[in-house]
Amino acid sequence: MADFSDHIVNQRFNIVYKELEQIGLIKGKSDIAKHLGTYNHVINSILKGQRNITVDQLYRLFESYSVNANYLFGLSDEMFPDGLPGDIPVRAMGERQSGPRDNITLVPDRALAGYALEHQDSKYLDSLSKFSIPNLEGQLIAFEISGDSMMPTITNGDVVVCDPVERGTPLRDNHVYVVVTDTVVAKRIQQVRDGDEVSSLRLISDNSSVYKPYEVELEEVRQLLKVKCRLTSYAIA
Repeated sequence: MADFSDHIVNQRFNIVYKELEQIGLIKGKSDIAKHLGTYNHVINSILKGQRNITVDQLYRLFESYSVNANYLFGLSDEMFPDGLPGDIPVRAMGERQSGPRDNITLVPDRALAGYALEHQDSKYLDSLSKFSIPNLEGQLIAFEISGDSMMPTITNGDVVVCDPVERGTPLRDNHVYVVVTDTVVAKRIQQVRDGDEVSSLRLISDNSSVYKPYEVELEEVRQLLKVKCRLTSYAIA
């Protein structure tokens, strides 16, 4: 059985669980499982290092207990950004947590289809969770990556933080972008020209022995986002 206990997110979740229990915000595994939309045995498996906590469960953890997202990803030492743990109110399930500096919108895997259709709808974007990372400025979008097509650069379950690219902005061949058509994918791109004009994009997977390049017409592309960094639960060997 795989050992997930060396993943920073799982390590931090263990610490958060013990702190929430100590300050009386949870009364055991069943209590937190209910708020995270899962089951007692799932929480037990995460705490024992037998499985990863999912991105959706993390979002619910942020929303329900005001836990600092940056703390879970190992980017901050502040577990609770809003004050002392004992003073933090528990938010109602489904209520979005965001602060004035939360400039990164999180799009979980389950919401990718909706994002492809509604990425220009401000009400839809406002319904998604938000967080911040030190030194990453601007209005950014983060996507949960599912699958192995970009391994080893991006692994299954990673979150990539992206900067939307305005139309007409020069693109950089062989760099990683999130490409939104009727689907949302992370790929390396190469511009395919018809004369002096870019007519399509060649989308290339880093796991090239399994996934072959393919092209999409430029007019099919609804949005392009340049990947700035990734958040991963995998420890550095």
